This record gives sequence, structure tokens and C-alpha cells, in this order.
Amino acid sequence: MPLYEHVFIARQDLSNTQAEGLIEHFGTVLADNGGKLVEQEYWGVKTMAYKINKNRKGHYAYLRTDAPASAVQEMERLMRLHDDVMRVLTIKVDAHDEGPSVQMQKRDERGDRRERRN
Repeated sequence: MPLYEHVFIARQDLSNTQAEGLIEHFGTVLADNGGKLVEQEYWGVKTMAYKINKNRKGHYAYLRTDAPASAVQEMERLMRLHDDVMRVLTIKVDAHDEGPSVQMQKRDERGDRRERRN
């Protein structure tokens, strides 16, 4: 089955448990349609670059899935209809990276960066 990565932003006035409950809800939607939630990460409340629906902050969540296209389409459809979800991004990938996402890694673990020019 194809591999996908999803990031969605939920409203800032939700509690942490409600935001994590959204992750579980969409994971069950995938499972009901023949897919599998490989990994999930809750990134917490982060400030956005611009306002979305009069909100400056939002709960960010990251999902790695192994699901057929029809299951992903159904999950995205339900995300767009859900009142608490503001934005959704889905990307099809060839393989999932091992370990935590870049967002969850400590700055020291991210690897070497180029030195700045003077």
C-alpha cells in the first residue's frame, strides 16, 4: 500500500487531550477503511505565520500512514468537514524515515548545518 505523511492544525482553544483525541479519531477512520496508522506525533501548540480563521496558534499533529488512496481521501474529507481542524497537508512518500520527525528532534541532533557567510 502507498505510504503517506499528514500534518494537520487544530483550533487553539482545544485541550491537549481533545487534540490527541482527534489523532485517534482519524486513525480509526483509516483503520475502518483498510489503512494503518504507522506512527503519530503530537507537536503541541505552535504559533502560525499568519492568522487562520482568526487564530494565531494551533495544535499541530503529524501522522505517518500506510493506507490505500480511498482511505486517505475519506480521512481528508472528514478532516475538512470537522469544525476543529483548520488545515490539512498530505504528502505521498516512497518510504517513512526512521525515528522522530525533524520537529521533535533536539537542535543538537538535527545534524550539521552550513556555516554562515560573513
